[in-house]
Amino acid sequence: MSAREIVCLSARRPGAAAEARRRARGFLRGLDPAVEEDVGDAVVLVVSELVTNALRHSGGTCSFELAAAEGHVDVCVRDTGSRLPLIRPPDVSGETGGFGLPLVHRLANAVTVTREGRGGKTVRARMARHPAPTARGRRAAPSPSGDVRTKRDDHEGG
Repeated sequence: MSAREIVCLSARRPGAAAEARRRARGFLRGLDPAVEEDVGDAVVLVVSELVTNALRHSGGTCSFELAAAEGHVDVCVRDTGSRLPLIRPPDVSGETGGFGLPLVHRLANAVTVTREGRGGKTVRARMARHPAPTARGRRAAPSPSGDVRTKRDDHEGG
């Protein structure tokens, strides 16, 4: 089973990140079998963070693609910016952020950044479609604290 949706967004349109979240929720509701609520919440949060970063740091337009297969959901955000995302210390004063990309890395099984031949880049976050098993055999969804995460792919920075 696979499903796919592609959406283009512009920062000039108020509520672009909210629209991305709405579209992601709709996409997830249409999956059969459905993802568990906690997994869906994590996917929506990753969509929101990656879309917000793309709109904020790359000139104001981006597209995102959601794709689901049996074991995972991929969130791909493409933009025309040349700067690659960089994990940096968060700014606790709230001036410049720095919280979103580390959160994406904690929630996703793998995060990759690919430069596009025509310019720009694609950030892909692969999310487990089912919660990861815990040490006691119970299942737990990805959490922002990272306590259920395993090794992630290397991330390009720059």
